[in-house]
Amino acid sequence: MKISVVATLYRSSPYINEFYQRVCAVMAQIQCSDFEIVFVNDGSPDDSLAVATVIAKADSRITIVDLSRNFGHHKAIMTGLAYAQGSLIYLLDSDLEEEPEWLPDFFHILQQQNADVVYGVQQTRKGKLSERLFGSLFYKLMDIVSRSDYPRDVVTARLMTRRYVDASLQHSERELFLVNIYHITGFVQIAHHVKKHSTSPTTYTLHKKLAHVLNAITSYETPLVGIFYGGLFVLFLAFLYIVYLITMYVLFGNTIIGWTSLVISIWCVGGVIITILGLIGMYLSRIYIEIKQRPRTIIRDVLRF
Repeated sequence: MKISVVATLYRSSPYINEFYQRVCAVMAQIQCSDFEIVFVNDGSPDDSLAVATVIAKADSRITIVDLSRNFGHHKAIMTGLAYAQGSLIYLLDSDLEEEPEWLPDFFHILQQQNADVVYGVQQTRKGKLSERLFGSLFYKLMDIVSRSDYPRDVVTARLMTRRYVDASLQHSERELFLVNIYHITGFVQIAHHVKKHSTSPTTYTLHKKLAHVLNAITSYETPLVGIFYGGLFVLFLAFLYIVYLITMYVLFGNTIIGWTSLVISIWCVGGVIITILGLIGMYLSRIYIEIKQRPRTIIRDVLRF
């Protein structure tokens, strides 16, 4: 049974050598001599590619997929999975925040539960208070948008069977939200609690996080359905208010006078309309991107020695 270890490289230069050594040690621990390591260089600005190439020249079990530029973490992951040849695929980040030593536990659970996926879930979310708060709000938003019970604080690390990976690669969309892809692919998936470490500053800037949130929201049709029902609710409130005004005028001859309330109403309704149009615009943008059928990533070179 061949095991493929897939990891992306982005500002990973300080960790690659130790990552490689620890993966080899884990494979020896589980007595697996038939394995490969697939590194995907996601346009890393440091010398990650050079460091990985030196290791690959000394070990033919290493494959380096060098992308032409930075395409993003999720797209790089899907590219790496496409190049993995093992009957089991162990995906994790190369910065050692996720331990290669989790593999034996994942492997034992996979066999014991007859599952197709074992994935890591943090017992306590790492990071500063702002990062933990952002993560909590994100998953609460996903519960509302997706109407699915997604596991909280999922990490990249997961052990997958060949058939599950092949099934997940059938999703060909260009704008990826991997948590959704993993979920809708189905099969038997088991969560396993892990402790993720903090070895380096996160490369996810605030802009990237917000883009990730918007991408996640527009991966579902629920917001569009919500807009429809929200519009009906506002229309219902307007109807009730009209009935109230007519009643006050007929029975008491009263009319409501006030520019302030009128201006506030216009601004509120205008803000709601602009937000709705922006959301619809994002959906149209996603459709436009998918119709163009551009490649998910562009590979500059595949290095095997």
